[in-house]
Amino acid sequence: MKIFSWNVNGIRSIQKKGFKDFILNFKPDILCIQETKASINQLSDDIINIPNYESYFESCQTKKGYSGVAIYTKIKPLNFSTSLKSSEKFDIEGRNQIFEFDKFYLLNFYFPNGQMSEERLLYKLDFHTAVLKYLKKLNKKKKPIIVCGDYNIAHNEIDLKHPKPNENTSGFLRVERDWMNDLSNSGFFDTYRYLNPDKIKYSWWTYMRNARKNNVGWRIDYFWINEINLVKNAEIHNEVFGSDHCPVSIKIDL
Repeated sequence: MKIFSWNVNGIRSIQKKGFKDFILNFKPDILCIQETKASINQLSDDIINIPNYESYFESCQTKKGYSGVAIYTKIKPLNFSTSLKSSEKFDIEGRNQIFEFDKFYLLNFYFPNGQMSEERLLYKLDFHTAVLKYLKKLNKKKKPIIVCGDYNIAHNEIDLKHPKPNENTSGFLRVERDWMNDLSNSGFFDTYRYLNPDKIKYSWWTYMRNARKNNVGWRIDYFWINEINLVKNAEIHNEVFGSDHCPVSIKIDL
């Protein structure tokens, strides 16, 4: 089974940049996307109803053209939710999709960006706490849990081109990276880094200063899983353009 995750930086924008060709070429069984920047009533039928897939969209309730997540799946879910069952403030920005399938759980997140203000950084840290609390409860269900999305954090120095100058930048703050350590200590594995311990590859590049051309990037898009033995492959698809992020994927054997 192939599962992909991609921050598309606007689903209406990526629609014009080969989104359907990407699906035809890679044939994901499930595709999770982040930062759709649209509500479903703003989308054309041909992006909602892609042949052989069911689609599920969750948009921001507080601001138009902001945030948003979606899933395209060939496999019918048993249940799905968009709530972390914590505070409503974590559920209204269109950042969460929680799906239960027959053999596993799949969670698709667009984690907050903490660079805009101190207030948003605090929101991001509280969001982290709510997610980890939810995962610990879900872990008791005795089913594999896959957590994908744009985490907006580079975990370790290997995960960004210029670690030292960014030590005081949200996305590489010690407190954010410590949350990823907590995720690891709770029994979850970073699939790409587990399978590629020394490989340097990034999933996001700023649009400024020819960053992607010069490969000055950050690895902030992840698949984490609590049963790493199921993962046969984990990839970062630098060859796919259309967004400031590229897709990441895993192949699992269930």
